[in-house]
Formats: sequence, structure tokens, C-alpha cells
Amino acid sequence: MPIIAATTAALPAVMLSSLALAQPATALPAVQTQKIPASLTAAMQAQAAAVSANVIPASAVAATIPTAMQPMAPTAPATYTIVRGDTISGIAARYGLNTNTVLQLNGLSGNTIIYPGQQIKLSGSAAAPSAPAPAPSPASSSSAASYTVVSGDTLSGIAARHGVALSDVFSWNGLNGRSIIYPGQKIKVGPGTNAPAPAAPAPAALAPASAPAAPAAPALANTGSYTIKSGDTLGGIASRLGVSLSSLLSANKLSMSTIIYPGQKLAIPGAPAASAPAPAPVSAPLVPNTFLGYTYPEAVVSSANANKALLNASPVPSTAQMKGIVADTARRMGVDPSLAMAFAYQESGFNQRAVSPANAIGTMQVIPSSGEWASQLVGRKLNILDPYDNVTAGVAIIRALVNTSKDLNTAIAGYYQGQYSVSKHGMYDDTKAYVASILSLKKNFS
Repeated sequence: MPIIAATTAALPAVMLSSLALAQPATALPAVQTQKIPASLTAAMQAQAAAVSANVIPASAVAATIPTAMQPMAPTAPATYTIVRGDTISGIAARYGLNTNTVLQLNGLSGNTIIYPGQQIKLSGSAAAPSAPAPAPSPASSSSAASYTVVSGDTLSGIAARHGVALSDVFSWNGLNGRSIIYPGQKIKVGPGTNAPAPAAPAPAALAPASAPAAPAAPALANTGSYTIKSGDTLGGIASRLGVSLSSLLSANKLSMSTIIYPGQKLAIPGAPAASAPAPAPVSAPLVPNTFLGYTYPEAVVSSANANKALLNASPVPSTAQMKGIVADTARRMGVDPSLAMAFAYQESGFNQRAVSPANAIGTMQVIPSSGEWASQLVGRKLNILDPYDNVTAGVAIIRALVNTSKDLNTAIAGYYQGQYSVSKHGMYDDTKAYVASILSLKKNFS
């Protein structure tokens, strides 16, 4: 006992307090032996059970963000000026608006092309323009029954604005649901008997008898042919020349869905045979049917020519503007701008009106099937005739190829030759040259 007392007396006070507070030792838990599953299936089931045991029940997770924590959407202005890279859906989302509401407010449709500098409404009433041109009265069929198309117009919007049925607008102008309209074109919005402001033929009756050689002003129906000008429609031409639309279509082997373009010549039925009009003119196709020694199927080339005619008749950005669109889109989508610009220059020289015999369209030369794939990649329907959507499609494809290829060269080759073909056959000689060109251009744009 004295030994113990001496020993504790020699201990520091701190250690004594520790001894006084120490809890009785508890026995360590017995080591549990881990049971080894008898089979792979049992092991997988055991792992699944362990995972599910740690999953938080859905009922315990809040389904919505509390109102106080939700981010505030910026207040939508009354009007908004389009800038490069904008889309109607993107603008609507930015201000917490419904895309369809914005389209209706501006009389637009899902495939209407918008351009930088264009103003759109974000609030107010749907396109009921100030004092809409009073529904043209029958008495003023020639003066008030026409409308000049402006940027952003659609046929349905024009019809609604003038209080007439869309089918009537189609009928009066010889158009259909696939017809393309463009700024400056005159559209009949009333049941007038003549096309908008025809060159008045009446002076023929007032012409002095001493000048019989001066026929009525247009006298176009006597020439046997007519050269299409910007803004013309088949219905308008037929009405202006005093022939039926059906006979004009028949004489030129056309249909209501045929696309016409400036410079094309039409045979006018009923013209006197004295002048022996030239046989049905065979105009050179806008897009040839061969490229690099390969002849493309007639259906593909026909579609390519139709798309080329549409782009020729539509306003498109300049080369400098296209460069900006490509660079901005690439940055926004996380792709090296110099790589995207190299593709755009190699494919088209930044020309949105470029169309190949393979029906590769626009700046990024996207074929329709690739456009469908790109639409899936970005999660919305892309119109590859639209300059912004065309670039979005090309950049989306480049991004997908870069992310799924073993290296950059293989990704570039996939854009030209096709990813599957490259993986199966390797790069062809022309593909290798294409890759080298893209890499060289990329350095130039860096």
C-alpha cells in the first residue's frame, strides 16, 4: 500500500485527473467474419442490396425549389433587338416567356429566319398592327388588295393581319404552304381581278390613230416567253399576262410546288406562232450532278437544285458576318473557334448559298440526314437552310466527332468520310489530304 501511495504521489496532477476521469475499458466488438458469396449472381445481388440500403428515399427529397431560393428571371422589355446567335426559343427562355407566345406576338412561325438588328415584341398584344390596313373592300381591289412583304413576314401572319383566310391568299397568289416569300415581294390580300398594280393596258384605246405600231404597254403575252424577275410568282405572271395558271403550268411542264427563280424563262401559252418562240428553254441546272468524278442520283441532285434556288432567293449573311457566326457559335458550344472556322472555310468559303451535288447545304455543308442527327445532338429541330442553324448543326457534329474519336485527325476525317467508314476502312487518300488542309487552316485561324 505505501508503494502505491508513493507511486501516485509521484504522478503529475494532469495524469491523476486523467486517471480519475477514465472510463472502464469496453470490450472491442468481435470481428465479424465476412461471408463470401457462393456465385457471381449472389455477389451482384448483395452489392445491389448494399447500394439500395444507402439510397435516400424519393419521399425525403424536396420536389421543388422553395420560392425564396428560386432565381429571378430578368424583366422582359417591351421590345428586343436580335443579336448574333439569338434564337426565338433562347430569347423566350432568357426572359421566362413561352416560345409560342413570342412567335404569336410577332406573327412568326417556327421556321422563320431572324437576323441581327431585327426588333421583336416581348409584350403587348399579338400581331394586330396599328390600324391594320382595313380589310380591302371589294370596291378598291386594285389599290388596297396588295401587300408588300417585309422582313419577318409569314403568309399566315399576313392573312391574319388583313382578316382573310390563308387558303384565299394561296389561291389569289398561286402559292402553297411550301412557297418562299421574301422582302419586297407583293402579295394579293383581296379578291381583285388583276395582280398588284399591273401596267395599265388601257392606254391602247387612247393611243392616237397615227401610232398603230405602239401596242398596249405590257404586250408581254405576245412575246411567247417571259423572263422571271425577283418577286414573281406563277399566279402573278399568269394574271399579268392574261392566261390561266393551269395553262401556264402545262405549257412549261411545271406544278404548283415547282420553285422558280430570277432569270428563268417561261413559255407563254396562246402566243402567236409567227415569232416561232424558242422551244421550252432548257436552263442550266444551278447544281451539277457530278463531283470529283462521281455522278449523284437524280433525286439527290433535284433536291440540291431546289435548295440552291431557295438560298439564291433568300437574304444571307455576308462572308464577314458568317465568320463571326461560326466563331461565336463554336465558343458558345465549347468547340475551338479556329477548328470550326477551318471547316467552314474548307467546306464553303463561308458561303451560306453553297450547295453540292450531294445536297450538302450551306456554310458547313450539312446534308439533310446529318442535319437530323445534329438536331438530336442539340435537342431541337434545326433548319439547315437557316445560317445560324446550319452553323449550329456543323459545330454540333464537330463536337460529337471530337468527343468520340481517338484523336483530332480521326475526328476531322469523320466529318469528310464518315466516322464509321474511317473506323472500318481507315482514311482514304483524299481524306488524308482533307485532314491536312483542315489542320493547316486551323493554324491560320488561331
